[in-house]
This record gives sequence, C-alpha cells and structure tokens, in this order.
Amino acid sequence: MPLQLYNTLTRSKETFEPIDPANVRMYVCGPTVYDYAHIGNARPIIVFDVLFRLLRHIYGSGHVTYARNITDVDDKINARAAQEFPDLPLNEAIAKVTAKTTEQFHKDIAALGVLEPTVEPKATGHIAEMVAMCEALVAKGHAYVAENHVLFDVGSMPDYGRLSNRSLEEMEAGARVEVAPYKKGPMDFVLWKPSKPGEPGWPSPCGIPVNGRPGWHLECSAMSKKHLGLMFDIHGGGIDLAFPHHENEIAQSRCAHETPMMAKYWMHNGFLQVEGEKMSKSLGNFITIHQLLDTRDFGADQWHGRVIRLAMLGTHYRQPIDWTGERLIQARNMLSDLSRLLRDAPVGETPNDEVIAALSDDLNTPSAISILHGLMKSAARNEDARATLKATVQFMGLYDNETKEELSPGLAAITVDEVRIKTQINARLEARKAKNWAESDRIRDELAAQGIQLKDSKNPTSGEIETTWEVRALSTMEAKR
Repeated sequence: MPLQLYNTLTRSKETFEPIDPANVRMYVCGPTVYDYAHIGNARPIIVFDVLFRLLRHIYGSGHVTYARNITDVDDKINARAAQEFPDLPLNEAIAKVTAKTTEQFHKDIAALGVLEPTVEPKATGHIAEMVAMCEALVAKGHAYVAENHVLFDVGSMPDYGRLSNRSLEEMEAGARVEVAPYKKGPMDFVLWKPSKPGEPGWPSPCGIPVNGRPGWHLECSAMSKKHLGLMFDIHGGGIDLAFPHHENEIAQSRCAHETPMMAKYWMHNGFLQVEGEKMSKSLGNFITIHQLLDTRDFGADQWHGRVIRLAMLGTHYRQPIDWTGERLIQARNMLSDLSRLLRDAPVGETPNDEVIAALSDDLNTPSAISILHGLMKSAARNEDARATLKATVQFMGLYDNETKEELSPGLAAITVDEVRIKTQINARLEARKAKNWAESDRIRDELAAQGIQLKDSKNPTSGEIETTWEVRALSTMEAKR
C-alpha cells in the first residue's frame, strides 16, 4: 500500500510522493528549553517518531533526514533564568537553564522509545542564517525596519493564510494582536527585535545600530533551510502551531527564497486533555513526562516509558486525546502481556505487513494496535508468529531488550489522579514559601472537597515543611455538592 498522509495545506489525504526519494526530508518543531516537557509536548515527539521509522522502512534508513529543533532563545527562557539564578549575569543563567533542560528533555524522550533525529539544530547556532533571511526579505520588499525591529509585511504576500484557511481580511477583523504604532498592518509579525539590557543579543541586520535577537517564527525557517534545503517534504507539529507559527514560517520562507512552497506536506497532531479537561497549572493537572517516569516524585512504581508511548498511540494522531489513568492501565496491561509472550522469542526479519499497511494509511496507530492484539493470539501458539510480532513491536518502538527486563505485571500502581494530587501539593508548598496563604488555603480546600486530606510536618533535618496525603471518606453532604 502506498503511503497516504493527511495534508493540512490541502485538507485532504494524499499519496506521499517525496521531492527526492533518495533524501526524504522532514522537519518537526521541537521544545523551547525552559522547563520540563509536559505530556502534550510528548505527543508530536512520539507521533513523528513513528513516521520517521515508517519512512526509514519504506525508503531506507540512509535516505531519510529528520530535523527536530531546539529553541534556546526566548522570553520564557530569560524569565526562568532570572528566577532560578538571580545572582548570575542573565546570559550565564540562561546557559545553565538551557543546558540542564535540554539534557533532561533528551533523557525523558529516550525513555519513550524515541529515535534520535538525524540532526537537532539549536536556534542560537543559526543566527547568521536568520540575519541573512531578514536582509533578503527587506531587499525584496516583504519586510521593513521600524524602531530597531524588522517586521514581515503580511500584505505583501497575496495568499497569506492558506494553511489556516483564513483570508487576511478575516484575520485582521478578528485579530487580538497588540498593534504597535510602528506596524504597517495589524497582522505584521516580528522577524527581529532589539534586545533589552542584559538579554542575549547579536549584531542586528539591515544596519540597525543596536544588538537584537530573532523572533520565534524566523528560527524554524532558518534552521529548516540550512539542514533540509529551500523546499522539503514534511513539516510537522501540534495543531496549535498551524497558526500563527507555521503560517508565518511559510510566508517568510517562500518570500525570502522565491519558492512556490516551503514544505510539500504539513502534518499536525491534535490537542491533549487530562481526564476530560484542558491541561493547565491552574487546574492542577499539568503533568510532565518526567513526573510520569520518576519514582521519586510519587513514592510508587513509575510508568514505564513504553507504556506512555503505547497509551499515546491508542488514539489517531489527528484526533484529540484524553489522557486518563484508565488509558495508561490498559497500555500497561497489554505491554505486560507482550513482555511475557516475547521474553525469549527470536526477532523476525521484518515487521508484519498488515501493521505496515495500517501505519501507511495516515499513521493509523489504533488500527495497528488492534492488529497487534490479533498477532498476540497467533504468537501464543506459533514461534514464527512470535518472531514477527517481536519485530513488529520493536519497529513501532514499543519493545526492546530493556523492556522485557523492566516491564512486569505489577508495574505502575500510580494513576493520573495521583499525579494531579502531587502537582497540587507542590503548588501549595510553593505558595507557602511565597507566603501566599490565600492560594495555599485554596488548594488545601479544593483537595479536601475531593476527599484528599493533607498532613504537614517539619523535616527534622532540613527544617522544611513536607506534606503527605490520604483519601478520606466524604460526608453525605460533601458528596452531594
């Protein structure tokens, strides 16, 4: 079966035809390294890892180039650095934050069975390319300089908005963009901006007399061009990036290079919710990959990384996913059965054809997992079927030599609700440290209403307050609320 992929640009499923079959090229937006990656961040990492594996299977591992970037210059990074290292010069603090966070990101996603991309460019390593792109856009009349900024002139691109399927008039009418007085149009976006005192800065393009730094959208255009060329095959990321980030990437890349397209196929994964609610710190359901993997956070067995991977793949990548404890439990049980079944099995030469066909149908992972269930029944009776099954789950990144040693039926007693409770407890402790007693009491009362009783005690060694919790029975009146 030929590979079929849904293209956001055309809003249709298309047969994948690479620009150059000898060098299939894919770019996926990676993390901004200021904090632990959350489970919403994990979804595109896992989804496009599956696609990377499939492309390597079809075209050969030496004929696929996968670039996934690291954004290491950003306002959020600056704020986190100033918060964590207030006594250091900001640039030194930023270097510490980005190095630490990047290292942790790599450790966390490796546990999810993710292959390393072919190249992982960092924004700060491509400043010269960004400066050159700014100057090219200004020279061609698609950008302008105003008050030490370089801004893209959206009105200079007739088909701006094609990816998000909105006309410029519609976007301007509904724009909630802060319109700076130096902008020509309300949708014009920043390519380059002046750095504030102490912030990272580089010599600016177009004769601007002060140091500056790139806008977010410019970074991906410069990095993809450097490593994949003026035009490449696939650009991926979360659906939240389609507008404005990917729309603006297309605009600046096409106009700077005078090309008919940036990427041929645009792919976007759907949103993630936690137990039916949008994930947010204010709701206490903000869950990081690291929390799910780390036993120290919860005093219980952690979720194996491949369990998280399988749970993520149980929903088609373009659909919204509801991240629940039940989803994780089901994934754990399936992988436990696989572990027992495949522990001493040989590895087949190729993965199962039906699974490959399912994945070739726009990465239909739910169908592929359903096929795996059928293969498990055959593998219980036949050694050749076991060998094929083992090759298949290894191909999907769900099993390797470490999985059989680490995965056991008793793994992962912890649930997503426990992650939520621990997250709220940590937020309460931070509020107490900041002497924000109102917020501390609010979190305590909210947990109490859910039947969670907190107990504070002082650590005799460190003197810090530590909090434990237990479930208590709700009264009849409480249960009726």
